[in-house]
Amino acid sequence: MNAPRRDTLLRLLSGEEELWPHLEAARRIRERHFGKRVETCAIVNAKSGRCPSDCSFCAQSARWKTGAPEYPLLSPDELLRAAERAATSGVDRFSFVISGIRPSPPELERLLSVIERVRREFPDLSLCASLGQLEEDELSALKEAGLSRYHHNLETAESFYPRVSTVQRWRDRFDTVLRARRAGLSVCSGGIFGLGEGPEEVLELARALRELSVDSIPVNFLHPIPGTPLERARHLTPRKALAILVVLRFLFPETQIRVCGGREYNLRELQVLIPLVADSLMVGHYLTTRGRRLADDRQMILDLGYTCGLRA
Repeated sequence: MNAPRRDTLLRLLSGEEELWPHLEAARRIRERHFGKRVETCAIVNAKSGRCPSDCSFCAQSARWKTGAPEYPLLSPDELLRAAERAATSGVDRFSFVISGIRPSPPELERLLSVIERVRREFPDLSLCASLGQLEEDELSALKEAGLSRYHHNLETAESFYPRVSTVQRWRDRFDTVLRARRAGLSVCSGGIFGLGEGPEEVLELARALRELSVDSIPVNFLHPIPGTPLERARHLTPRKALAILVVLRFLFPETQIRVCGGREYNLRELQVLIPLVADSLMVGHYLTTRGRRLADDRQMILDLGYTCGLRA
């Protein structure tokens, strides 16, 4: 099936096009390429807060007073225990995530050592990391240690990005994903929706992700955090969030679409429809906001007639 025309996608994103027939078409595409299994991933907030950047949505920026936790990189034992919890719960993928633009050399060395340990002790757990803007030799070292995938979001369209951050450059994000690809890593890159971007910017971001040939697209929906510049943003409805997922599935029929933070806040009772379009789901808690119980997500997936590796 070919993707709908660009004008149809724009109408879907703007709410001018009836969603439900397209939702069913997206479901057929999803099942054709991914069957009825839902891949799950979990993260650990391995280093929290004190970020020098000024991302307008982020609770971890040192510029905003949000009350978000602040702590240095967790110890190796703490990181290993987090990976063990993910492995024993039946999660497919597990990611180390740190705040900041990039880790210090000692932090990177600690993470490399932990990744090697996790790879030995939990060989069935796919390992990912989100460590900021690394150089190609650092990314190659992560792959050598046992990392399978690197995550670095573009966040939004290049044209909209100056409204999100003035400290970091969108092109640096794009180049980081390119370096991860050159280092031989699978790449996971997407963005956060509901920042005030319009339908044109959604498609612009999709074009950039296509240019990068990403393997996985994490889709976050803004959960406004008090104390951030976007604390009063209310740009999304459950229907708009679903339309974004449908459009991405049309544009990326064979690419993993992974719904992450903000799904509970934005989709509310309609989040049960997520697995019909997206083949992957982040489970557990997010960086600074709470997620659902694993048992609830597992039951939702099973009730749809789909399968996952989560254990009761």
